[in-house]
Amino acid sequence: MPYLTPAEQATLDVAIRAAEQACRAEISVYVGTVEGDQRAFATSLHNTLVLPARSILIMVDPGRRIVEIVTGGHVRRTLTDDDVTEAVEQMSASFADGDLAGGLVHGVQLLAERTAA
Repeated sequence: MPYLTPAEQATLDVAIRAAEQACRAEISVYVGTVEGDQRAFATSLHNTLVLPARSILIMVDPGRRIVEIVTGGHVRRTLTDDDVTEAVEQMSASFADGDLAGGLVHGVQLLAERTAA
């Protein structure tokens, strides 16, 4: 069962593309089942990206209520741990209200703003 409707996925895709243009980093979102250790799983996904050093991965497992964000070295020059924590908190609040798509879009936008700063 997909977690996002086609319309929600399209909205998220538009938000990701706009965010990538604003911050010049690659942003990827994984929504699905996480196997094993969540951090190791997220890091493994991040390492498969084309340019991991210039990438941000947002991983969400709605069933286990897990949110992980992995950032590359280049991105960490401007995106702080506090920025990432704030994004996770804001996304989690939206998720708790039943708004998975809105939380993801907001998280993508916040991370892009902070990365571009």
